Amino acid sequence: MPKKCSFCGVNEDIDNRLLAGEDVYICENCVISAYKIFFGDIEEIESEQTLEEVELFTPKELKKVLDDYVIGQDDAKKVFAVSVYNHYKRIFKQHEVENDDTEIQKSNVLFIGPTGSGKTLMAQTLAKFLDVPIAIADATSLTEAGYVGEDVENILTRLLQVADGDVKKAEQGIIFIDEIDKIARMGENRSITRDVSGEGVQQALLKIIEGSVVNISPKGGRKHPNQDFSQMDTSNILFICGGAFDGLDDIIKRRIGNNTLGFNQEKRGEKENDEIFDLVEPDDLVSYGLIPELIGRLHSFATLNQITKENMVEILTKPKNSIVKQYKKLFAIDDVELEFEDEALLSIAELALKRKTGARGLRTIMEEIMLDVMYELPELSGYKVIITEEVVTKSAKPIYSKNLKKSA
Repeated sequence: MPKKCSFCGVNEDIDNRLLAGEDVYICENCVISAYKIFFGDIEEIESEQTLEEVELFTPKELKKVLDDYVIGQDDAKKVFAVSVYNHYKRIFKQHEVENDDTEIQKSNVLFIGPTGSGKTLMAQTLAKFLDVPIAIADATSLTEAGYVGEDVENILTRLLQVADGDVKKAEQGIIFIDEIDKIARMGENRSITRDVSGEGVQQALLKIIEGSVVNISPKGGRKHPNQDFSQMDTSNILFICGGAFDGLDDIIKRRIGNNTLGFNQEKRGEKENDEIFDLVEPDDLVSYGLIPELIGRLHSFATLNQITKENMVEILTKPKNSIVKQYKKLFAIDDVELEFEDEALLSIAELALKRKTGARGLRTIMEEIMLDVMYELPELSGYKVIITEEVVTKSAKPIYSKNLKKSA
């Protein structure tokens, strides 16, 4: 005679096993139902258990990590390191201090600096080091709800996907929004009728940046009534916004009185553009076109300097995952030694500066230079390849020589 659950009367089967007692049985489904009655929803309990505390590193330790991957930008790296340290200290440690009803607010960061100066790389580096999920979004692709484009909430969906669907882990992640300057309100010289990705997007961003519970679609896309939603609390998500803010220097100069008085007089407050950005104030950003409420949620400002030719050479060679080191490893796999002459590296840096794409343009230039030699690479085993200045500037062939060290 088959065994039956003493509570619901169902027969035992592979999918619903029975737990035996003295002359009584209880099935797996009844055990789960009883657990929910006494302790609440199992999924919520499991979700809470997946939350792991992020290891706290000091600002100096965080900056040291950034130094290994990002060249220069010391002031920006300090601001970022302190902000990240304070953010996770606020999440995990503030309960250890005597409770006096003081609530520490999170400090989101605004990076101001030219394209390719290292804004995104800093966020990626620390997120990887801290083992927290990071989502990177381009503000130019965001539009107000109801317009063709990407909803602001899709940034949260992206973060959830990076966290492998773990809502609790996503709720302590990092979101980097690049090109934030491109959604500034339309200025005096532009049409006031088009603001699809302007003030409306800023208002939508404000909601998630300041901290709120948002319904998001786990799969992304536009919302519709019959869709399943996940709820995400953004209170403990660190938001980092970045932008080049072209023209902001003129606004700052007007504010500090950078005008000429009389003949042969120096301009008052005259500074290089890099130094000008160090003087930025919230009112300057309002004049640029960001709404005051959004600026009020971006508490820490960090300015990044224009990359110099010397910086470019260091970026090519010094970081742990520098482009030159990557190419040398790529060649070594085919038993080929690769060497760059100093003049060649300087020429590559000059090309990148002319293209005005910052450090991210270095990879494209290197691919162009190395294409022909990589085409022949499998046949060059045992050789040494030297990249000279002429290879970069005149498309000459590299110097090939038999690697005497290996042949010996």
